[in-house]
Amino acid sequence: MISFERVSKRYAEGHDALREVSFDIARDELVFLTGHSGAGKSTLMRLIMLMDRATRGMVSVDGIDLARVPNRSIPAHRRDIGVVFQNHQLLFDRPVFDNVALPLIIAGYDYREIGRRVRAALDKVGLLKRERAMPVTLSGGEQQRVGIARAVVGKPKILLADEPTGNLDPALSAEIMQLFEEFNQVGVTVLIASHDLALISRLRHRIITLREGRLVTGGGL
Repeated sequence: MISFERVSKRYAEGHDALREVSFDIARDELVFLTGHSGAGKSTLMRLIMLMDRATRGMVSVDGIDLARVPNRSIPAHRRDIGVVFQNHQLLFDRPVFDNVALPLIIAGYDYREIGRRVRAALDKVGLLKRERAMPVTLSGGEQQRVGIARAVVGKPKILLADEPTGNLDPALSAEIMQLFEEFNQVGVTVLIASHDLALISRLRHRIITLREGRLVTGGGL
C-alpha cells in the first residue's frame, strides 16, 4: 500500500531530512513510526500526502508512483488519506458536527450523505451525543476523537497520525490507540508517528525507527 524505495528529501537550505529510506507497508497493516525530534517522521508523512516531493528515490501509494501525480491531481490523492494531528486543528467557532463534516463539504457530498457519514464517524469515536457541542467545551481526549472522526469520515484507505497522543495522559493515550486499532481491523492501513515507546511497544505492531533521516529498524514486512 505504501512503499519507499531509497527515498531522500533535501530541503532548499541543504538540510537532509530523509536519507536513502526504504520500507513497505502492506495493505491493512498498522505500523508505528518513531525517532527523535527532527529524525524525519513528519517529512516522511508529508511525502505520502504530497505536501512535499522526494528529492531522490520513489514513493508509491496503492501502486501509484507519486512523482507521476500532477499537482492538479493532489486533492484527489489526498481524499484517500485521513490525517490526525497532535494539536487537533479544530475550528473552535464551529460545533463538532461542522468540524467533522468539513472534508465532505469540500468534496461536494450531498447534505443527507454528509449527515449520515458524520454521525457514523462520531458514533465510532463515542461522541455521537456531542455533535452540537463547541470544541472548547470538550476535554483534550474528546477533541482528539473529533480529529479522528474528521480523518475517517471520508472512508480513507490510509490513516496517518502525527503524534496523536502527545498531549494526552497514559489512559487517554491507550484509548486513542485502541481506536486506531479498530479502524485498522476494518481494513484501513494505519501509520502512526509516536514518541511513546512504552505504549507502542505494548501494542505489538511493527515499529519503523528513524535516526537523523535514516531508517535504522523496521523496514521489512
